[in-house]
Amino acid sequence: MIEEPSLFFLFSVLILLLILSGFFSGSETGMMAANKIKLKNLSKKSKNSAKRALELLKKPDQLLSAILVGNNFANILASAIVTIMMINYFNGNVLLGSIILTIVILIFSEITPKTIAAIKPESIATRSSFLLKILVYIFKPLIFFTNFISRSILSVFKLNARDASNNDNLNTEELKTLLDESGDLIPKQYRKMLSSVLGMEELVVEDVMIPTSEVIGINIKNDYLEAMNIIESTEYTRLPVFDDSIDNMIGILHLKDSHSFLELLEEKQEINSALQETYFVSQSTALMKQLREFLSNDKSIALVVDEYGEIQGLISIEDIFKEIVGKFGSAKEELEKEFVVLGDKSVITDGNARIRDLNNYVGWNIYDDSSKTINGLVTEYLDQIPQANLCIEIDNYRFEIIEIENNFISKIKIKKN
Repeated sequence: MIEEPSLFFLFSVLILLLILSGFFSGSETGMMAANKIKLKNLSKKSKNSAKRALELLKKPDQLLSAILVGNNFANILASAIVTIMMINYFNGNVLLGSIILTIVILIFSEITPKTIAAIKPESIATRSSFLLKILVYIFKPLIFFTNFISRSILSVFKLNARDASNNDNLNTEELKTLLDESGDLIPKQYRKMLSSVLGMEELVVEDVMIPTSEVIGINIKNDYLEAMNIIESTEYTRLPVFDDSIDNMIGILHLKDSHSFLELLEEKQEINSALQETYFVSQSTALMKQLREFLSNDKSIALVVDEYGEIQGLISIEDIFKEIVGKFGSAKEELEKEFVVLGDKSVITDGNARIRDLNNYVGWNIYDDSSKTINGLVTEYLDQIPQANLCIEIDNYRFEIIEIENNFISKIKIKKN
């Protein structure tokens, strides 16, 4: 006859099973909550435990199966041992034993280890990875069988467990949210810069180009002194050179060649030798693509053309960098002069002002997909040339036209309702 196990032995095995149950519960939370970016950084520092954790996370169905098999085995065996203890040593009070075991498992094998794992998920994931990898190998036949049935059920709902690994891929908006919630981890100025880089994916050349009416260039029809004044006062390192109109482009002047250019201009000689070839880009080119084009072609300035080949403006690599880092220096002062903010939070500006600059300056969200300037937006809305003293409302913004010059809005007041 087999001798019944002692109370001490049963109690010792029960303690061991509760520890195992706590290990499985904590490792499950740690593995699922671990930040893969942090684990990848740890793996680059030659931490084998982080590499093992990442390998296990590549097959979440197998990992979860191994954890759940171990956890359920420990809990069920613990329940059986408590039943034996209650029958043999506590007058068969199985219900009381079940209640006590449930409370103990909840506190010591579920809530506590899972809370610890939630606080330090990467630490728990790396430390538990060695034993979990062994268990995945030991339980492989059972895991294969349970996963086969589980996958069959998931296929009915058109789900695949391996798709869980794609949940870490973030889109642009999610990355922006991550930046906004990074707090003091990323300094404010860097958050703003990174957010601008992410936002550039949605921009095209037309969004940041300088319109032809605002392009600073050298007209060879004008005299030598005017050309010299433009060269001395410009903030750009390159300037377009044209004959009477920007539509008649001759080339691009680099300021390092300005001395020889001015000499040729003063002596009324051929100036092409002092100029660089004109570079043209489409207004619909994505801004990030255009930045790569500038870098690959060793260019820093280009004329922007529409689908008909007509010149619409100018874009430089400096304009793209300003879009990333924000306006600074004289450019910032110009924005302060261009947009006059009144006490009631309304803004006075001119019709040639760019909607995007206004939105960025005061934090508004005026629609600018079809029209890039305020004059274009108002004209498109009215479907006619705007008149003075006219007040209209577009998408919760009130536009009050104050002055008109040459059929063009020279002064307008805008207020958000």
